[in-house]
Amino acid sequence: MKKLLLVTLLSTGLPALAQAADYELHIKEHRFIPAELTLPANQRVKLLVINEDASPEEFEGEDFEAEKIVPGEGQILVTVGPFKPGRYEFVGEFHEDTAKGALIVE
Repeated sequence: MKKLLLVTLLSTGLPALAQAADYELHIKEHRFIPAELTLPANQRVKLLVINEDASPEEFEGEDFEAEKIVPGEGQILVTVGPFKPGRYEFVGEFHEDTAKGALIVE
C-alpha cells in the first residue's frame, strides 16, 4: 500500500509543481530561457525551473538567497522574494559561462 501511494504521489507530483508555480524558467543547452524574467515588486513568487538538459545544473542567485540543484531532465520549485524594484542576477553554477540570467523586478 505504501509503495502504491508513493508511486501515485510521484506520478502526479510533477504536474502539480507546474500548477503551483507563478513563473517558469527553462534550462536548455546550458542557458536559461528566458534569460530575463519580469516579476512584480514586493511579492514572494514561485519559480518552476525546468532542466531540459541531461546534465544537472545549479540555480544560484547572485544578488539574492537561492541555491538549488536542478537534476538533469528534472525540475525544481523555488520561492524567491519579495524584492524591491531592480535587477537581480542568477547563474547556473555548473555552466556559469553560458547559464546566466536576471530577474527584472518592477
